[in-house]
Amino acid sequence: MATVNIALQNQTSSSTVYAYITGQALDNNNALFLLQSDGKTYYYPTSPSSVGSALGQDCAIPLGAPGNTTTVTVPHLAGSRIWFSVDGTLTFLLNPGPALVEPSVTNPSDPNTNLSWDFCEFTFNAAELFVNISYVDFVCLPISLTLTNTSHATQYVSGMASSGLDTVCQELTAQTASDGAGWSSLIVRDPSGGNLRALSPNNGITLNSSLFNGYYQNYVNQVWSQYTSQQLSIDTQASWGTVSGHVDSSSLLDFGNGLTFTKPSAADIFSCSTGPFAVGSNIELGALIARLSAAFNRSTLLIDPVEPTASPSQYYQNATTNHYARIVHAANLDGIGYAFPYDDVTPTNGVNQSGAVQDPSPQLLTVAVGGGNASSGLTTQT
Repeated sequence: MATVNIALQNQTSSSTVYAYITGQALDNNNALFLLQSDGKTYYYPTSPSSVGSALGQDCAIPLGAPGNTTTVTVPHLAGSRIWFSVDGTLTFLLNPGPALVEPSVTNPSDPNTNLSWDFCEFTFNAAELFVNISYVDFVCLPISLTLTNTSHATQYVSGMASSGLDTVCQELTAQTASDGAGWSSLIVRDPSGGNLRALSPNNGITLNSSLFNGYYQNYVNQVWSQYTSQQLSIDTQASWGTVSGHVDSSSLLDFGNGLTFTKPSAADIFSCSTGPFAVGSNIELGALIARLSAAFNRSTLLIDPVEPTASPSQYYQNATTNHYARIVHAANLDGIGYAFPYDDVTPTNGVNQSGAVQDPSPQLLTVAVGGGNASSGLTTQT
């Protein structure tokens, strides 16, 4: 059975740090998979008789003292995450299926709500190992990635410095002082009043549906006005090529062939998946949704009638934008990392913003938590 080694590094200031690895085992009928605490033994839970049942095995992998590295081994996995928690263990539960009940930042009764925890995502299959850091849901612990292949070429994603969360929270507070839009409402504090995490706008709206109501309205109106008399072109980067459209007499952004969009709300833009951005069975529409919602989050539609916009220097320059994404990118030492669902939208041959490493011949993946050794640098080294 194919496996890959993952070196887990404790780069926090705590000696009480744990890792967890979850996913679907591709070589075992997509069975629910967790790695046990020894970092070697696979755990395939059976379906429990009731909801909210405890795991049958200890899956908290202790990472030891600051600076320590613990190496684990995993098989082919899909939909996988490497989770980290500091100063306490995470609670995972099982529902009939079996289905894993994961930690949640939008459930106030979640048993992990006051813990400092985070994750990165990966898929390891016969084609490649693909790994990315993610701030789509929230910011908490800095995570960096180093992927070395069998030819000793190395890719690196920096993540944030150890002070990353405090930097993000400081900038969210400053943005609220600037525009009064409620960005500081995304900050979640621990029982002692310190910064615990910063939620994405999408999750902030999940907890408070009135947050950001009307925030994008004026910007959307300007976009609709501009493309009433001008063509908007979107490169689908697929067989459909570049598709052009305009706002028609029914106030629909119309790309022909039934591909139309009503005006999105702030919630639609931040989620990239509701209202006019709800993905159905039409694959071409899905390609347009990804690129259009990315353009709204990055606020590039008034300055570039051809999307995706080529230069990241043009992203987030409008006063109305996804300031969470802007702040998160600025807080990453190399400027990259998923900050909204379609942050991987990149023009052909452009600079990917998503903070991913991938290789068909992986030898070692090193994942460091805490930011203690994070540094800016080239994403690819040989």
